Amino acid sequence: QVQLVESGGGLVQPGGSLRLSCAASGGIFSIGTMAWYRQAPGKERELVAGITRGGSTNYSDSVKGRFTISRDKAKNTVYLQMNSLKPEDTAVYYCNVALNSWVGDRVTASMDYWGKGTLVTVSS
Repeated sequence: QVQLVESGGGLVQPGGSLRLSCAASGGIFSIGTMAWYRQAPGKERELVAGITRGGSTNYSDSVKGRFTISRDKAKNTVYLQMNSLKPEDTAVYYCNVALNSWVGDRVTASMDYWGKGTLVTVSS
C-alpha cells in the first residue's frame, strides 16, 4: 500500500526557516508530479509549489522567492525549503503525489495520494 510520510513541521519565529520532507513508499512503479499544498484555519486548501518528473517547478505568488521545492528520485521524496517565513505562512502543509503503483502483477493508472499533513506555525 502506498504511504506518504511527512516531516519537518513545527514552530518557528518570523524570518526563520523550515524544511519539510515527504517520502512515498509501498509498491510504487513510477512517480509523476509531486506538490505541496497548505490549509490555514478557516481557509481553503491551496497549492504552494509543484515539481514535475522532469524537474519543472511552479510556485504560488505568495511564496515565490522564499520557498524552494525539490525532489530526490532515488528516495521517492519531495522537499519544501521554506525561508523568510511569515505569520501568514502558518498552516497545515500536505504533500500530494501522482503515482502509478503495483497491484499484484499489474500497474495502476496514475492516482493522487495525500499525506496526513504537518503543522507549520510562524509566531514570535
